[in-house]
Amino acid sequence: MKVCVYAIAKNEEKFVKRWVESMKEADDIYVLDTGSTDNTVSLLDELGVHTKVEIIQPWRFDVARNKSLEMVPKDCDICVCTDLDEVFEAGWRKKIEAVWKEDTTRCQYTYHWSLDQNDHPIVSFFLNQIHQRDGYQWTHPVHEVLSFSLGSEVVANCPEVILKHYPDLKKSRSSYLPLLELSVKEDPDDDRNMHYLGREYMYYEKWDKAITTLKKHLTLPKAVWKDERAASMRFIGRCYKNLNNYKEARYWYDLAIKEAPYLRDAFVEKALMEYELENYFAVEDLCFRALEIKGHQKTYINEPFSWDSTIYDLLSISAYYLRRYSQAVYFVDIALTYLPNDERLLNNRKIFKEKED
Repeated sequence: MKVCVYAIAKNEEKFVKRWVESMKEADDIYVLDTGSTDNTVSLLDELGVHTKVEIIQPWRFDVARNKSLEMVPKDCDICVCTDLDEVFEAGWRKKIEAVWKEDTTRCQYTYHWSLDQNDHPIVSFFLNQIHQRDGYQWTHPVHEVLSFSLGSEVVANCPEVILKHYPDLKKSRSSYLPLLELSVKEDPDDDRNMHYLGREYMYYEKWDKAITTLKKHLTLPKAVWKDERAASMRFIGRCYKNLNNYKEARYWYDLAIKEAPYLRDAFVEKALMEYELENYFAVEDLCFRALEIKGHQKTYINEPFSWDSTIYDLLSISAYYLRRYSQAVYFVDIALTYLPNDERLLNNRKIFKEKED
């Protein structure tokens, strides 16, 4: 089978060599550069990547991705779409070929969207941007998705293929909000982008707009995925908390817990609020309930604070204020297994230990 990787890029020179090294199991690599002012294109050319430069005006992610897909020859059997800040674990091609059948149209694999300092996944979910050449097109101006036009899809599952995300945290997301507003205008019944738009308003601290948009998401007929509904409820709670309306915040956090009781996120986020309000018994209760949830769902909804040191940090401080000093030491020691060099945690342990003794 002929396997091709395709991507879009702009000012990614710091990632080029690592990315190409990861993608070189493919037969060919194609990149549409959308206006780099650094050495991205020259570095890609030096490494044998097929490049094309085109400025997309007005900017849309779906248009750019479709133009990059157009660069892939029609005789390609398997198309692999990645970004330059992503890295496959070695051996990915053979694993895909092992599950790809004659009627396969698409492949689902593991995506580590967020990793800790030890390269362990914090937020991980399934992605499906590996597909056959014909019948696929990218849609939506931002948070774009692959749409299939040739009947029913046949999806192969290959969780052994792992793609890791190492983002440039300095890159601006300023284009996301207007593109999401455009996306919702183009398709007001699309539940996914309505949720994303509400979340984006929240990121910009537009609390009232976020609340209105997220509540609208919950009314859409297609908004049936409990994980995403719970996230909208939790974000509404977060907005009310930032408006100092703690009664409404608790109400929405509790709705989120009821909607998806198998997810830790609403328990932990509510615990963070109760910690700010110095309600330490409530913090304990919520954190212990979160710890009862052992399964880490493969969904982008997961928050890093649900699976890192946060729960144990909260429990240690709550135990301290409740004068359970041995318990405080116990939980801060667990938190330190996640962040062994964290000065605040180390100082807390010293304080807790002095009280225990």
